[in-house]
Amino acid sequence: MDSPNAPPPPQINIPASLEHSRIAALPPAAYYIADFISEEEERAILQKVETAPKARWRRLTHRRLQTWPSDLVKNTLLDSQPLPDWLSQPIITRLLSIPLSDSEPHIFTPSPHGQPNHVLINEYPPNAGIMPHKDGSAYYPVVCTVSLGSSLCLNLYKSKEDGALDPEPVWRILQEPRSLLITTGELYDKYLHGIDPIPVDVNLSEQSIANWDLLRSPSLFKGGRNERQMRISLTYRDVLKVSKLGSKLGAMFKRP
Repeated sequence: MDSPNAPPPPQINIPASLEHSRIAALPPAAYYIADFISEEEERAILQKVETAPKARWRRLTHRRLQTWPSDLVKNTLLDSQPLPDWLSQPIITRLLSIPLSDSEPHIFTPSPHGQPNHVLINEYPPNAGIMPHKDGSAYYPVVCTVSLGSSLCLNLYKSKEDGALDPEPVWRILQEPRSLLITTGELYDKYLHGIDPIPVDVNLSEQSIANWDLLRSPSLFKGGRNERQMRISLTYRDVLKVSKLGSKLGAMFKRP
């Protein structure tokens, strides 16, 4: 567990507060930390993801995912077991150690459980993406995504006045390996997010990428391209409703 007074591990650069990592080009509800975990921590987590039981994986058309500690049932989490240590340490403890500002506690302080209780692990091969969507009402409106393995662009969309989706993204966020992206507030409620199913992200520049000034290695993308490799994302959220029946019924719904 990270101690507030302990020096950060090698390759880690944690801000004094989230305000220091705010994405200035977006509404004031998004934060990006390029070096949230180390390369060693990334390798350890990837090993756990790759060696999870086959029953943990749910296969979709072009990708697959894991759900921890269990799937939701009618927007409710069955309180059958906590998140495993490898999903809690160091990510959750480190996340909770960062104040929102110099005078405000961490970003999950107002949430029902004071921290994330649910993790979705998505595997994105090159050419895989996800349609624009909102995360819905099952969660407290804070989404924390840790990226592993490869970079890609997340697109943010807004609906037109007639309710139809504007096909052109309003903003693009480039997520690097080992980074943390936090979205909340207006970006959670009013905007949709999605990933284009393409092998290469193009037209990358300081003008087109909202978090360009916060990237670890913007020089890698000076040519305006990002060749995608296999990417794993860990999405941390707090499910609002938790059923105490989970200890009795969890075996009916949870994955091994």
